[in-house]
Amino acid sequence: MAERKTVLRSMHDLGLAAWFGGSLMGAVGLNGAARCEGGTRRDAARIASAGWARWTPVSAAAIAVHLVGSTGLLTANAARVATQKGVAASTLTKTALTGAALAAAAYSRVLGKKVELASSDSPEGVEKAAGHPLDITKAQRELAWVQWAVPALTGGLVVLNCLHGEQQRPAEQLRGMVRRAGTMTPWSGMR
Repeated sequence: MAERKTVLRSMHDLGLAAWFGGSLMGAVGLNGAARCEGGTRRDAARIASAGWARWTPVSAAAIAVHLVGSTGLLTANAARVATQKGVAASTLTKTALTGAALAAAAYSRVLGKKVELASSDSPEGVEKAAGHPLDITKAQRELAWVQWAVPALTGGLVVLNCLHGEQQRPAEQLRGMVRRAGTMTPWSGMR
């Protein structure tokens, strides 16, 4: 009987849920509220930046928990990835999507930090912004697109996670292993 991986699966799923949900809520709720309540573009940027700055440590922890859970599950399921047809392809796709989501999240934070510095009223923020001249309009325009990439990519990870769950059904495992074995036999291509 297979060993249960409840802790790893929980880390994987809860980390992904927080990453997806937080990025979607931020793009829709936080940024939308900042635009409505901010008055000027600079005030809206300052409000949104303050909210994102508070969320960043939670988001980083969620991403780390998800990655630990993902790595643990991949290690635990290595034999199935190698022997069940279709699992390696979905795992590679999931890995690529995770990398893209990490890159989008990191780039979003870089752009957000630029906007935060440019919209700051604090003496330290104004001084830092002066040392890093930037086009705030360009950074905000890029951020408007990148903020949607994170929930889109992590949403794709949720869908692939559902596929992996379906692939773990006993009937699917057996069917996938038989198909994989059929492609590896020397006579499989002969008819």
